[in-house]
Amino acid sequence: MSSDEESSVSTRASSRKGKAKATKADLQDDSSEVTPLLSGSASITRYDGEEHDAEDNDAQPEATSPRSADDRPSSSHSLKSYSSAGWPSIVAGVILISITISIMLVAFFVPAAVEEYAKQAAVLEPTNLSLESITATGVRARVQANFRLDGSRVRQDGPRRIGRVATWLVGSLGTEKTLVGVYLPEYDNILLGTAILPPMTISVTDGHSTSIDIIAELAPGDADGIRSVANQWLEGKLDRVRLLGKADVSLRTGVLPLGTHSVVESFIVEANKMPELPPYNISRLTFSDIPGSAPDKRAVGANVTILSYNKYPVELDVPELGFEVLVPNCAAADPLIPVALAVTEPLPIRANSEVAIDVHGAIEELPESLIRECPGSGSSPLDDFIHRYLNGKPANVVVRGRKLPNSDTPEWIGELLSSLAIPVPFPGRSFDDLIKEFSLTDVDFQLPDPLADPDSEDADPTVSGTIRAVAALPKELNLELNVTNIKATADVFYKKRPFGKLRIKDWQHANSTRSDDPASGEASLIINSRVEDVPLNITDSDVFTQVLQALIFGDKDVLLDIKALVDIKVETALGELVLNKVPTEGNIPVKHLPKGSLTKLHPSVDKVRVLKTTEDAIHIEAYVNVTNPTPYSAYIPFFTVNVIKNGSVIGDATIRNARIVPGKNENRLVSAVWEPARGGAKGRKIGVDLISGYLSGENITIAAKTHGGSIPSAPLIGKALSKLDIEVSAPKLNLPSDDPEDKNKFIRDATFHVFSSTATFTLVSPFEYNTLLLEWVNATAYYNHTEPVGHIEYGDSFAVPPGATKTPRLPVRWSADSIGYDAVRRALGGTLKLDAKADVTIRLGQYRETVWYIGKSIGSKIRP
Repeated sequence: MSSDEESSVSTRASSRKGKAKATKADLQDDSSEVTPLLSGSASITRYDGEEHDAEDNDAQPEATSPRSADDRPSSSHSLKSYSSAGWPSIVAGVILISITISIMLVAFFVPAAVEEYAKQAAVLEPTNLSLESITATGVRARVQANFRLDGSRVRQDGPRRIGRVATWLVGSLGTEKTLVGVYLPEYDNILLGTAILPPMTISVTDGHSTSIDIIAELAPGDADGIRSVANQWLEGKLDRVRLLGKADVSLRTGVLPLGTHSVVESFIVEANKMPELPPYNISRLTFSDIPGSAPDKRAVGANVTILSYNKYPVELDVPELGFEVLVPNCAAADPLIPVALAVTEPLPIRANSEVAIDVHGAIEELPESLIRECPGSGSSPLDDFIHRYLNGKPANVVVRGRKLPNSDTPEWIGELLSSLAIPVPFPGRSFDDLIKEFSLTDVDFQLPDPLADPDSEDADPTVSGTIRAVAALPKELNLELNVTNIKATADVFYKKRPFGKLRIKDWQHANSTRSDDPASGEASLIINSRVEDVPLNITDSDVFTQVLQALIFGDKDVLLDIKALVDIKVETALGELVLNKVPTEGNIPVKHLPKGSLTKLHPSVDKVRVLKTTEDAIHIEAYVNVTNPTPYSAYIPFFTVNVIKNGSVIGDATIRNARIVPGKNENRLVSAVWEPARGGAKGRKIGVDLISGYLSGENITIAAKTHGGSIPSAPLIGKALSKLDIEVSAPKLNLPSDDPEDKNKFIRDATFHVFSSTATFTLVSPFEYNTLLLEWVNATAYYNHTEPVGHIEYGDSFAVPPGATKTPRLPVRWSADSIGYDAVRRALGGTLKLDAKADVTIRLGQYRETVWYIGKSIGSKIRP
């Protein structure tokens, strides 16, 4: 190392603060990987890592004062790692050699000018470091380097000329066997390590190079002190460390002894130049069930292969090492949580070669602190770890060395490693395709309680169904897993737009089966669960409407996307494990209604009862029979719709406390209000035509439309459904009759009396419990659909009670000159099929309306 640059860098280092390394919190989101080995550049690289350039030195050297040979000289140097980042072993070896050579030079060249020359001109070029062997107290390392004095690096003319002359006269310097101790003066002078260096001779003539090839005995110092400093450094709490080398050096030049000198040399190591982890890749990571330490226990084993590359001339054989794997606790101030023990296999490291590190670990049990919920967070340290891992983010773990029992690894290595806790980013992996299949069958919907608070969960409809999910298991996960319970919160999307939230807030029973595919080597976990009464909160009525339109009117199944946070109870070799907020994505295919489903409802009405009447409205209830063509069930506490015809609201219908199942549904009680006057004069006209056509047996269609009050506690659902135009066929009249063809005929038969010019009719009331009054009749009978037979106009009221009723004799004014009347006379004593057209004023309670009626093929008896 050049003394001039060391001195100038030292001056700068002492006058500013270095930048701290990344804190523990930073490790949650980021990691830094740099190459920490010796540089193989062809350019001349010094120990301080800078290119050799004699003209690239503008800073003035630090001034020094003359001292006697008996003084204890001290100088301050800034030590930068080789090629910006070196292994700790390289740094240690080079530090020891640098300290020794500096001590030799400083100890001999006492005059200030010569000492300054020696500091600035010295260049040390490490070439190789290899571990010869590991001893019970340390390591035996072979250090190879080139040393020279380069006078051109000295900036001041005076020291350069004097130094060149002095070193030429000396020629070379040698040392006897030397013990060098390296201390940390800012930490109570704790001993960092010692080195025993063999005798060594170097040339000090300007430009002459000396090849250094020595075997050094290196031993660690105070383990507790090393632990304290190393952990502070790793946690980013230090910006630099000052090292102090001390030695008693016995010098000679040639055969001439120069005495023993006690020398102290100081170096500053800056935080941003400390060695860091090399680039690495986890090429293999597998988990499997293994036998535990006790005969009746099981454990989870982990096998990891880490690949890196040593592109520098460093060789060593690393024995098996023991480690403890820890994860962060709830708070940074809380103690780390140990989760696993690991052992590395013996590792040969060769120069310019790939390095493969095989690690075997075991998890015997999960500490309580790992799975306990953190205060105020709703999740545990394990949840946080898994959340980051499954989202493809690095999950932070801490690796700490430990002593291996019954191992040939020297004890000092275990002691030294156990003093270090190194944060290591555990690479996450994305599980976008985790859910391969997802289905929901036996679906049952339940509309909310109409009296529920609209802002409460009770105001949401609920869904029940059988879930079947097929989850892809990573190939590296070879564990026996059994999912026993699940709960979740999920956002539901349609065409990437959210429209609802599902909340499974209570644990739902589940079971799972592992399925292995030998052909592909892939494994799946098939999970089945029956979920009951899961609230579905509709958040976007517009998107929900699109879903309903696609289901009812579309020609293919609807695919809904879900993004969920799932809580899982799973049985493992370590016992029952609760995983909270596991991110999951999947699809829910929902079967669409087959084409023409709305025409397959087949509604029919029984037991119609009038509850109340007004001048404009009739309040009725009836039992309705309907066919549900869908595979879905539903429970309806309350649901009301407007009944619409030609755009006018003519009434409403309400169903309460009804369960609708696939297939036939009989005797579902429905209440309705008939009130065409809501639509004004237009509505009245539409109402007249509708009831007239209904009584005449025509096919009637009406529209059912929801509104904000359809489900009072969930107005969003009502508004969403209101955008659907759903038309259904009104149920036909179903009047008592032994002949199926007569069931929809209001006028069942007629009897015409020719001589008295009267007629009677058999009328069948559509009401089972109420009496209908006919207050005025204006009717014409036709033969062969067009030929008039006679006309009836009758202004006296008569009652039509439930069942079949024969009317009073109504006066008939015959159309004497018509073909129809001739047909009547010819049929005297027999029967004739006649049609009828009539205007009739009816009254039901307070409600009165004039309607028209068209009857066809009425069986008519012709009597004298």
